[in-house]
Amino acid sequence: MLLDKYDARLKTPFATLGIIASETHLLHVHFLPMDVIAKTPRTNTVAHLASVQLMAYLDNPAFAFDLPLKLVGSKHQVDVWQAMRKITAGETQTYGELSADIDSSPRAVGTACGQNPVPIVVPCHRVVAANGLGGFMGGKQSDSLSIKRWLLAHESTRKKASLF
Repeated sequence: MLLDKYDARLKTPFATLGIIASETHLLHVHFLPMDVIAKTPRTNTVAHLASVQLMAYLDNPAFAFDLPLKLVGSKHQVDVWQAMRKITAGETQTYGELSADIDSSPRAVGTACGQNPVPIVVPCHRVVAANGLGGFMGGKQSDSLSIKRWLLAHESTRKKASLF
């Protein structure tokens, strides 16, 4: 794992978050193993701002992110990511509900969710299956659903009882 590519690494209760930013935009947030060492970002950078705001979210799940994002993807992916940003903390939306909002299909929405470059900031964890939790992070990590459960519980999602 090339840890030097991260402008910051932030310890959280569920993972170490690897943050990649340009001088002007947040580009990526990656879930790294818990044993990865934290890295303080340079001050007055987008990585620093992202770290501060992610920590604010950990303190207050209703915190509203205000970060400059560079969401690079297909038109469909960007449409899905923009729609996810409208789901408020403590709420969830099913893949089907979100797909109806943007004239897509649930499977295509799920695929776009799995390609989200800035999870938590663009809250893909708030998109769930009609009959349960659904997936998370495109299944890229063995503990991905435990992270989704933690984030939803942190936000005290109203639908949480039916998801766990």
